[in-house]
Amino acid sequence: MKKLSLLLVLCILIGCKDDKPKAIPVKKSQPAIILTDERTVQIDTAKINAFKSETLKQFYNSSDNKTVWGNLKKRTYILSLLKKSDELGLNPSDYKIEKLEKLEKRIGLLSDSDLVTYDILLTYNFELYLTHLYKGKLDPKKLYGNWDLAEKTFDINNALIKAFNKNKLDSIVDNFQSKADTYKQLLKALEIINTFPEDKIGTIESAEKITLHDTNPAVVNIKKRLLFWKDMSGRSDSLTKIYDQKTFEAIKKFQERHGLAADGVIGAGTISALNFSKAKRKEQIIANLERWRWYNNEFAKNYFIINIPDYSLNVVESKDTTLVRNVVVGTSKRRTPVITSKLKTVVFNPTWTVPPTILKEDVVPAMKRNRNYLAKKNITIYDSSGNVVEPSAWNEKNPGKYRYVQSPGYNNSLGLMKILFPNHHSVYLHDTNHRNYFERSNRSLSSGCVRIENPLELAQHILDSSDQSVSWSKEKIDSIIETKKTVNIKIRKKYALYQWYWTAWSKKNQLIFRADIYNLDSDLYAKLRN
Repeated sequence: MKKLSLLLVLCILIGCKDDKPKAIPVKKSQPAIILTDERTVQIDTAKINAFKSETLKQFYNSSDNKTVWGNLKKRTYILSLLKKSDELGLNPSDYKIEKLEKLEKRIGLLSDSDLVTYDILLTYNFELYLTHLYKGKLDPKKLYGNWDLAEKTFDINNALIKAFNKNKLDSIVDNFQSKADTYKQLLKALEIINTFPEDKIGTIESAEKITLHDTNPAVVNIKKRLLFWKDMSGRSDSLTKIYDQKTFEAIKKFQERHGLAADGVIGAGTISALNFSKAKRKEQIIANLERWRWYNNEFAKNYFIINIPDYSLNVVESKDTTLVRNVVVGTSKRRTPVITSKLKTVVFNPTWTVPPTILKEDVVPAMKRNRNYLAKKNITIYDSSGNVVEPSAWNEKNPGKYRYVQSPGYNNSLGLMKILFPNHHSVYLHDTNHRNYFERSNRSLSSGCVRIENPLELAQHILDSSDQSVSWSKEKIDSIIETKKTVNIKIRKKYALYQWYWTAWSKKNQLIFRADIYNLDSDLYAKLRN
């Protein structure tokens, strides 16, 4: 009987167990939220679950599912951040700021249920805001097939709860943003462009180039644009059609800010840049801010950074820019990919194997016209067994079964050197046999790889830095080049490679823009505001 009685008691206890859903365990690294004496309300977890956010569940689990934003100062600070998020290129409506402000105005009259709703909305939208600041609103991998950027992850709750408990919410926004100078220059650019009035200048139309002392009706609106952007000083009520010396100097200043040849000649590229309105330039800045949030927050100690639309490469070592080089990048049809990687190997006297795209679009059509096309370019055809195939025996109906290899030399398509780094696009940095391309202002001319001006000097610099036990003098490198034999040299010093894309920034309080060579800016802005 005693055993039976004990069994009945146990059954009753088990039957009376609380049926409430189990709380999600707090991550070990996540601190508990310290609540003060302000009004707190217990939250029905169904309201949290409605947001379908694990982060939100974890946050409120740290407060034992109680409201946390009872402190007026904390609420006011968050609301002010969300309201002025446009100053950082974000969209206040993404964070339901109007709805939150309406709830705040009625805070003393809110029922427990409405207070819970307000509290959850405040947390959800503030965390969304911080997420957008840290890694952007959109996912580049879903937008672009040739962008290989590692996903940025962070423990948002851990950072938020620590700032909440220490009353240091004011520091969290700075901590979540990029520390890169370019990002800061973009924020400054947004601040600068907001100081300009709305422009109502007509579209500039000119079918011909305009040179110094020409008379052209388009010059009137050109002068208005130069005055608007402060490249020229003066009054707008007495402008003539004459392209005078003052306007000539202003045009050169404008061209330099836009990465154009600063020759004072007003051609199609300059007209196109002049026709950008304030609104379009602001959209461009906002699109660039989003892109910079996709990139690394922390840079390696030593790195190469390539800005694709600026056609430039900077070598940075211990925060000091040690080399700057002009580069040639891919065309709009054969785009240079956006990637982060690590430099591995310098190859002197490289061979070049014709890639499938160039084979299909360039080589095969040329071979059909002239069987000696490849021989003239010092390219040998090999079959699958490695045997040399004479051009006369080449099967034009099945060109993909062959391998096409260009011998090393000054006129090799890769030039005298290439630098290898891991990537999924079969691209690398290299010299070129079209060395005159670097004289052009528009250098979107390659098949996807990045071509470097004066590459042997660059190779000498990084190899000297890599291995102090070997002297990589110009004479030593020249002697390797003279052999015309392929030589691979491991880069011992650690260099990261950042091959990125940005078309706007500021410098010395001046707005700087570059042509959007891959037409990414307008589409990205539209998606951000969708």
